[in-house]
Amino acid sequence: MNFSNLFKIAYQAILRNKTRSLLTMLGIIIGISSVIAMVSLGQSSSQNINDQISTMGTNLIMVSRAYQRKGGINMGNSNSQSLTVKDVELIKANCKNVAMISPSVSTSGQLVRGANNWPGTMQGGSPEYIEIRKYELERGTNFTENDIKEFRKVCIVGTTVVENLFDDGTDPIGQEIRFGNTPFKIIGVLASKGQNQMGQDQDDIVIAPYSTVMKRLLATQYLHMIYISAVSEDACDKAVEEITSTLMSSHKLKETDTPDFEVRTQAELLTMMNSVSGFLTVLLAAIASISLIVGGIGIMNIMYVTVTERTKEIGLRTAIGARSRDIMFQFLLESAMLSLVGGAIGIIFGLLLSYVISMALNWPFIISVSSVVISFVVCAATGIFFGWYPAKKAANLDPITALRYE
Repeated sequence: MNFSNLFKIAYQAILRNKTRSLLTMLGIIIGISSVIAMVSLGQSSSQNINDQISTMGTNLIMVSRAYQRKGGINMGNSNSQSLTVKDVELIKANCKNVAMISPSVSTSGQLVRGANNWPGTMQGGSPEYIEIRKYELERGTNFTENDIKEFRKVCIVGTTVVENLFDDGTDPIGQEIRFGNTPFKIIGVLASKGQNQMGQDQDDIVIAPYSTVMKRLLATQYLHMIYISAVSEDACDKAVEEITSTLMSSHKLKETDTPDFEVRTQAELLTMMNSVSGFLTVLLAAIASISLIVGGIGIMNIMYVTVTERTKEIGLRTAIGARSRDIMFQFLLESAMLSLVGGAIGIIFGLLLSYVISMALNWPFIISVSSVVISFVVCAATGIFFGWYPAKKAANLDPITALRYE
């Protein structure tokens, strides 16, 4: 029997039981759509992380206080006193691969303007802080080195702060707000930057001279972090070596000593985030693929039922000359068709689901061609694998016994 006749017989057999065929394909549809959606969203998430980190600058280097340990217990780094303004000056003087540098201190508190108040974060930095962190001034001016020397109470605010403190439409430039009990004059407003890869609102920020924050708000001589911009992305590794060497010397540490600071680059952060995202994508895709196995078992179950229902037909076809391999191929073809049609529908649903979720989360929509191709191949393999045993059973039926079957 030729392939076209076998295809027609398999097609008619599927159409005779439309509802049953659709329910059989449902497991495959759910499995394939889930796998494609998970892989696509995983790649979209990774791309979103890359884009977000790129907005912070690919040549960004962060120096932070090291975690303290006492008796083998990690005490955190909130009380660590290892970074000073002197360190910043030494890095600026000795590290030729450093383009810009800014001390950084921060504290949280209540922002107040008249009857309005808002819980915010006061970030202390140098005039270079805005450029290093890839912020842009929408209007107004940046503070100056003179503001830092004189501990002036001036600040630049993000759009979230403006929306919550100046909801009456007043121009914030030149207006005064209080951070706790300390008044600050607004001299600039930042352009909106949105959320970062951690979901934090980057516009919910107030930036002031680091000297003012250290003296008037924190009463400390120590920095929380140092933000550095290397001369180029390629120079980051050299800059890290220079920074590490300078700080080890400044802190009078030997090569065998454990540093009381940590130096990290955006490349390290990007690698870590992509590693986590990739692991979660594989995990979710593996969980979603379980429904493919369930769908395959459903196909096997239905093919068993089909073989039982058509036992007499099998006997009749065998009696008039159909070979065992023709019978086996017919049922294998039916199984593969159920799997492939279900897979095609699943691919469409998976792509639509990925698109809808990506748009809802404002992530880039990425189609993983490899996942679509692999899913289609898996569908064919599933149909053949789970349809083989019922098909073999049909092919091995004794024609006389089959003809007598009621």
